[in-house]
Amino acid sequence: MIRVDGRTLRCADVVAAAHTEGPLAIDVSIAAMRAAEHSWKLAEDLSTRRVVYGRTTGVGANKDDAVDEPAEHGLRLLRSHAGGSGDLLPDGQIRAMLLIRLNQLLTGGSGISPELINALAEAVRTGALPVVHRLGAIGTGDLAPLAETALALAGERDWAIGAVPPVPVHAGDALAFMSSNAATLAEATLAAMSLDTLTRASHAVAALTYVALDGNPEAYATPVHEARPHAGQVACAAEMRRLLGMHGTPKPGRRLQDPFGLRAFPQVQGPALDAIHYLRDVLAVEINASTENPMISTVHGDAYHHAHFHTAYVSTALDQARATVHQVAELSVARLGDLVEPEFTGLRPFLAVGPPGSSGVMILEYVAHDALTELRQAALPATLGTAVVSRGIEDHASFSTQAARAATAAAAAYRQVLACELVAAVRALRIRKAELVDLPVRAAFAAAVGVLDERLEDRPLTEDIAKAAGVLDELARI
Repeated sequence: MIRVDGRTLRCADVVAAAHTEGPLAIDVSIAAMRAAEHSWKLAEDLSTRRVVYGRTTGVGANKDDAVDEPAEHGLRLLRSHAGGSGDLLPDGQIRAMLLIRLNQLLTGGSGISPELINALAEAVRTGALPVVHRLGAIGTGDLAPLAETALALAGERDWAIGAVPPVPVHAGDALAFMSSNAATLAEATLAAMSLDTLTRASHAVAALTYVALDGNPEAYATPVHEARPHAGQVACAAEMRRLLGMHGTPKPGRRLQDPFGLRAFPQVQGPALDAIHYLRDVLAVEINASTENPMISTVHGDAYHHAHFHTAYVSTALDQARATVHQVAELSVARLGDLVEPEFTGLRPFLAVGPPGSSGVMILEYVAHDALTELRQAALPATLGTAVVSRGIEDHASFSTQAARAATAAAAAYRQVLACELVAAVRALRIRKAELVDLPVRAAFAAAVGVLDERLEDRPLTEDIAKAAGVLDELARI
């Protein structure tokens, strides 16, 4: 049961909704619905007494144009903005978008009619999904995706899955419904939670590589990280100590100093942990925020024109998260290079088993670098661009929509990188017949061994990489 009250929706709830096919159990706050109805009545009254953008006027560069027949104007507004293009959004992202938009409307600042809010709640509850296209937003409101959604609720557009009885679009509903970045926030939340899972899993993967390479424990020692106590760095070092059972004075490693892939892991992983934590904090605010322009304040009895549709917080947080994850992925590829080097493992080149010249896991480096290149492209900042639209009135854009898409791509690429390292680390430990009985990381080894093919002769590793990618979610929980 997911509580929907405009205040307490969690990122984990959004992920749960995205992964739930069919009906979704939600508990819509009665108090929040009453507050939303109060806001609607106030907006209706204000529109008879003062100019209210998008209700008594056009939008964008048409802001100074007074409109006749506001209800019909609203429908025209939705029809004109429902021009999304490109591929359709994935079902999970649409489910997440609908839940976020419903929760935002229940903050009580939109002035939207209760009928439209109830129709949206019914769509969420029953699992009905509108047809929503991918293209049509630049980080200043998901205008096209939300216009398409509103027209489906009004009965003017087809549904992809299920349907709800159509409801009228009242005066002022159109712009208020579109004044949100719910589709962008949905993708950003799903990508952020995926990156969070992968960074947690990377501790276990790096710990397995550490064991396979006989790493030096000094790099993770408590006194080292107390000397420069960045939160993420300290947390990473502590997690490595936990997984590797480092209590008291651990035995020394094979080398005085390890390569950076092991030695600098806390210093590079730390910024990623901090960035993802910040990103989740930003998203937690956004999915529980009233972003509609204008804001209808029942407390102050007035309408306030503003720029909450602008999502610089989201786009910059996403850019930072992708950049830091890229650096961590570079270390994963570096450790993979160490795993195929006899000088570091004491094993044959490329962890080969078989006749001389056997290639072993040679191909993993190519796959990992291919994925890393995709991640590098996805890590390029989206916030360095801008746009000037609507005859110059709207003269800046955050491109959070594009930053969220890039985060999805970054998470997919990082998963492949970690999978390649995991396949190699498990193979090295199998060849060495390493004893992990006394180490907490043995649970990660057991989980990986349970899905990875035990054969060591030269053979295609496609299925191994896919299974390793699939087991990373379990490793994140160890």
